[in-house]
Amino acid sequence: MRILLALFFALIFLQSSGQIMVCPSCEIKDLQQAVNLSEPHDTLIVKSGVYPVVDLEITKPLTLIGEKGAILDGQNKSYVLKLLADSINISGLKIINAGKSYTKDYAAIYASRANHLVIENNIVVDPFFGLLIEKSKHGIIRNNLVYGENVKEDEAGNGIHAWHCSNLQIHDNEVFKMRDGIYLEFVDESIIEENYAHDNVRYGLHFMFSNNDDYIGNRFEHNGAGVAVMFSKFIIMKSNVFINNWGPASYGLLLKEIYDAEVLDNEFTENTTAVFIDGTSRINYVGNVFNKNGWAIKVSGGCYTNRITGNDFKGNSFDVSYNSKMNDNTFDGNYWGDYTGYDLDKDGVGDVPYRPVKLFSYIVNKTPETIILLRSLFVDIMNFSEKVSPVFTPDNLVDRTPAMNAFK
Repeated sequence: MRILLALFFALIFLQSSGQIMVCPSCEIKDLQQAVNLSEPHDTLIVKSGVYPVVDLEITKPLTLIGEKGAILDGQNKSYVLKLLADSINISGLKIINAGKSYTKDYAAIYASRANHLVIENNIVVDPFFGLLIEKSKHGIIRNNLVYGENVKEDEAGNGIHAWHCSNLQIHDNEVFKMRDGIYLEFVDESIIEENYAHDNVRYGLHFMFSNNDDYIGNRFEHNGAGVAVMFSKFIIMKSNVFINNWGPASYGLLLKEIYDAEVLDNEFTENTTAVFIDGTSRINYVGNVFNKNGWAIKVSGGCYTNRITGNDFKGNSFDVSYNSKMNDNTFDGNYWGDYTGYDLDKDGVGDVPYRPVKLFSYIVNKTPETIILLRSLFVDIMNFSEKVSPVFTPDNLVDRTPAMNAFK
């Protein structure tokens, strides 16, 4: 009986969900006409061709599928697609020539109050904003390619921009040469996973006032300033890669006013500063690899009850930098590449505590020009004297159980 009922409702759904073909040689050649003729839950199939589309508003549940070669041309005027209803699916389209403005946030795909939307497998070329999502819930944004040709921050928008949203899934997208690759503000209970943000003018990922979110398996490479996380709490950042984010004010990961977060199993390689923390508390840094960075962890003021354990520090110019003699954070059980202690009982834990903060890093914080002395014998002697008898560096910042071997 249940099988018969399921078949009955499936037949009703199929009958009520029609298909409309759009192509240069079809009866319906214009996408606006197709939207006007469609019924809720219809599917619009866009065949290969170039279609002028400006400010096309979709105000009912529809599925819009582009076949190979389907291109929407915004003619450099305004928005291209505006999604203004629930249950809209957009896939397989290439969108070009969205409008650019210094007073309006024009986007290739704009969605407002559009719950349960799906935007997938699209290519967006040189927009002002790529995908701009506002006040929407339960959306899926996956496997899109968004890229521009931007070199100045004030001339570009963001690749994927979400504002006042919740329960989004943003995954497997590639974004490059935009202002920020992915920008989230007031976005809660969302998952950002397996995205590749590279060569963006400012940040690969930038989010503010966004709580209870998971950032997993993303790659942030060669962005102007890596990733910025601000004024948020209950965050998980796991298995991400932060690589080659270089510049005088560049970070792999910048954390400001962050509370109750987990930074787990990430890789930080060749960044000016791998992790910069300012006003952050109750964060666990576990299982991360800091490799060949300028500074691995740079601690500014107001950072309390953070736990740094089980991490690998390899080949960094400075493993830990502090701007204060006070320390309320725990450094235990990490591997330090320049640790020279011994392990007589062969338990894998060094018998001599390790002090990760060098006097020279303290001096460089105060006088950046002294960095030119980094590899000098004078600096080695100075660091050794401070290790023996700490005066300027936090005397309680000690790893009492340093690992003899790297974890990864």
